[in-house]
Amino acid sequence: MAQRLILVRHGAIVEGYKDRYIGRTDLPLSTEGERQAAALGQVLRRWPGAHLLCSPLLRCRRSAEIALDGRGEWLIDADLREIDFGLWEGMTFAEIAAGYPAAVERWAALEEDLAFPGGEGIAAFQARVAATAVRIAADPAETVVAVTHGGVIRTLICHFLGIGVKHYLSFDVGTATLSEIRIGDGQGVLSRLNDRCHLTGC
Repeated sequence: MAQRLILVRHGAIVEGYKDRYIGRTDLPLSTEGERQAAALGQVLRRWPGAHLLCSPLLRCRRSAEIALDGRGEWLIDADLREIDFGLWEGMTFAEIAAGYPAAVERWAALEEDLAFPGGEGIAAFQARVAATAVRIAADPAETVVAVTHGGVIRTLICHFLGIGVKHYLSFDVGTATLSEIRIGDGQGVLSRLNDRCHLTGC
């Protein structure tokens, strides 16, 4: 059974998408994102026998590829992909609020029966992330490393800590950061959050 989960958010994506909602849109890393991924590689050496999981989206696969630099293989887990914002993909919050004010109010309340127009429902997203959490907890490796997305990481933290997913925005998860959960009997203790020391040299 897994005892440790290392959550890695992908590196920064290409320019032009700052403050825009990007879920299913399959964007590559920027030059800065590739530099960040290389820095991640120095930290991931600490867990040589870890089971490595990765979202199927390019920004995560490229982050894993650079960070591992041929030192291991990862398993693609489709449930680790970011939520699909549907018609809201690529829009800023101001654009979304202007075009879909009623839906934005429901989104702010994280109503589980909300589905993004043309995209994924919140309940469906939470269910697939929860399914991933169950598989991770049952993994035979002592350490599992998952390269994934900010929304997935926040939701996994809520799941393992046993707190309502409505609190998921309480957790800051920057690009190319590491968070760590100690797991026991399916429960979790958050032992590290949004660690950037490999990026800043602290």
